[in-house]
Amino acid sequence: MERMPQSNTNKPIYQQIVDHIKTLIDSGQLSQGEAMPSIRQLAEDLQVSAITTKRAYEELERENFIRTIPSKGSFVAVRDLDQVKDEYLKKIELHMREIRLLADFCDISDKELELMFHLQGIKKGQKS
Repeated sequence: MERMPQSNTNKPIYQQIVDHIKTLIDSGQLSQGEAMPSIRQLAEDLQVSAITTKRAYEELERENFIRTIPSKGSFVAVRDLDQVKDEYLKKIELHMREIRLLADFCDISDKELELMFHLQGIKKGQKS
C-alpha cells in the first residue's frame, strides 16, 4: 500500500486508511477475495500503531468491505452489486444536498445549476 496517512488533513488516521482501502476496492485495485495485509504488517508499512489499523479494519468489516476469518486473516469481501449501488446513491444524494445548499447560498437557480452541470461535460458514462 502506498505511503499514507497524510498529516495535512484533520481526518483521523484510521479514517484515512478506511477511505484509501475503500477507494482501492471500488477501483478494482483490490479484488474480491484478495488477502489484505495483516493488521501488524499494515501498521508497520504505514508507520502507525496496530490499534489504528485494527480500528480501520473493524470499520471496513462493519461496512462489508472486508471479511476477517480467525486464524486466516482479512480478505476483500464479495460485495452485492445492489448494495454497492445503494452506497453510491447515498453518496450522490449527499453531494446533491451539498450542492443545493451552496447554490442557495449563491442564489443560483435550478436552471443555472442544470446549465453548470452540462457545461462541465458531465454526461452518463463520461468521466470528469
